[in-house]
Amino acid sequence: MPGIHRTHIRALFTIPLAIGLVGAAALPAGATASPASRPATSLTCRGAGVDPAARVRHRTEILINAPLRTVWKLQTDVERWPSWQAPVTTAERLDRGPLRRGSAFRWTTPVPPNPTPATRLEITSTVEQLGYHSCIRWTGPAIGEGLHIDGVHVWNFTEVPGGVRVSTEETHTGPQVDADVPTATAILRQGLEGWLNDLKATAEARAHHRQA
Repeated sequence: MPGIHRTHIRALFTIPLAIGLVGAAALPAGATASPASRPATSLTCRGAGVDPAARVRHRTEILINAPLRTVWKLQTDVERWPSWQAPVTTAERLDRGPLRRGSAFRWTTPVPPNPTPATRLEITSTVEQLGYHSCIRWTGPAIGEGLHIDGVHVWNFTEVPGGVRVSTEETHTGPQVDADVPTATAILRQGLEGWLNDLKATAEARAHHRQA
């Protein structure tokens, strides 16, 4: 379905559990995420990775010129996602305290016109593995009317010269994405790169503000 705004695509495909069903759009000029689809090895968090049997998968990374603590805070402060990710309409933690193994959160995003009756997705994500300032792995379902998609999402955070390298890999499974793997994979790529570029822009803006 061409013509859908990139932010809507990102909302559908970068949920912590992976989603996918709509058409793709180009990244904005100057996007810096580096795609690497179907790498030789998958990202892991505490020994666990994405779904090895999933046909829809993508891995990408970006360099963020900001302190690790800033990047980590943005990514793990789930309830504030709507403040820097426009497609996230609501986000709530289902537990309290710092994000940790076993933490769960529920969030929603609108769904652009698609072959199902769904107009909104409700996503319930569970953190399965977490290494402080190092990695996160979450899983869970995204549900809309006539639409159910499962996925696994892994994030790695590595301090490097110039800032933090954020690497992410995600897999999707479900009837809708499995019906058109090339399109679903292309959309997943757009979504992950959109998420990383928003994370980069927000983290670098905050770091610059604190230095000013």
